[in-house]
Amino acid sequence: MAATGADLRPLWNALIAKLMDGTIEAGEGLDLSLIAQLLGDKEAGLAIQHEILKSHQLFRSKCSVQQPPLRVLALAAATDMGSNTPIEFLLENPCVELMTLYVIPEVELPRPLPEHDIAIVIASDSEDCRDTLRMIDNVAASWPRPLLNPPHRVCNLDRDKLHGLLTGIEGLEIPATIAVNRAQFAADDVAFPIIVRPRGSHAGKGLAKIDDASALENYLGEQQVQEFFVSRFVDYSGDDGLFRKFRIVIVDGKPYACHLAVADRWDIWYLNAGMTQSASKRLEEETFMHTFDIGFARRHATALAGMIDRIGLDYFMVDCAETKDGSLLIFEADNTAIVHNMDPPEIFPYKAPQMRKVFDAFEAMLERRARHAREQAA
Repeated sequence: MAATGADLRPLWNALIAKLMDGTIEAGEGLDLSLIAQLLGDKEAGLAIQHEILKSHQLFRSKCSVQQPPLRVLALAAATDMGSNTPIEFLLENPCVELMTLYVIPEVELPRPLPEHDIAIVIASDSEDCRDTLRMIDNVAASWPRPLLNPPHRVCNLDRDKLHGLLTGIEGLEIPATIAVNRAQFAADDVAFPIIVRPRGSHAGKGLAKIDDASALENYLGEQQVQEFFVSRFVDYSGDDGLFRKFRIVIVDGKPYACHLAVADRWDIWYLNAGMTQSASKRLEEETFMHTFDIGFARRHATALAGMIDRIGLDYFMVDCAETKDGSLLIFEADNTAIVHNMDPPEIFPYKAPQMRKVFDAFEAMLERRARHAREQAA
């Protein structure tokens, strides 16, 4: 609804009324939390989520069959909507049963666990997910079913650790990212230009390119947070002066094209690139998708293979670009960026087939791992 511009307030009001008269169900409470965040009130959304999770941690998405052929258990953290993998988008098959279990420090894991064929960690490597990842890691070795995206590997993805993990891979460039607080910002020691963002921020919130000490002072005056990520700025513009940022999805060790954003600004994310208004940009994205295996993936085969091996997750995505010397420039790798099929097909007719390819690969991976575990048990 939010993606199509629908007004969420009537639904919000209806759910608030149910909350006030005590008839709201736990799943509707999570809907209410999500709506609050979509309307821009993160604090209220998290407060509602906190109250709901006090009494209810397991949620089942809609499933069209009584005996689903695949039962997936997603292990989530009590955090904002950008810090768990939005796995619902990946599992559009109505015959797949998806259960989400919120793993929170205040409550022990259920015993026995809900019946499932395969589990996957969907919590991110962010500060408010650390306790959840530790709880899962403590029991991961004895998990009764295959457990994908194990927490000890998810914990390598935060920006200040990713550089150390990926440095030295042939054909890959990733600037060092350093976590600093306000007191550690000494302008005399900074080699400008730099990229600064509040630690834990998403979707470019608070992201800025700083060119000199005066700009840094102004930036810090505008930000209320205490901790930041800092990295050197890399000019990745093409010969035409435009910047191109790619999102690549890795499923079971294989890369897939997710999107390409083209803009005249370095701080691109898909929603600010003007893709909807530009037929030429969409044609470039369509070409990127159609030629991905013989184009982008082949050009960066060595870098992609090295990155996939070191990260070692079953499912993740990477935001990246190409440098002027042809290297693969890594901005971010995580397991929670949104991969979806919500773009209007009349404007992006090439996207649905590509997203279907990704979704099919994800579901096939789950089925394959679950089947292999059953065969081994037999």
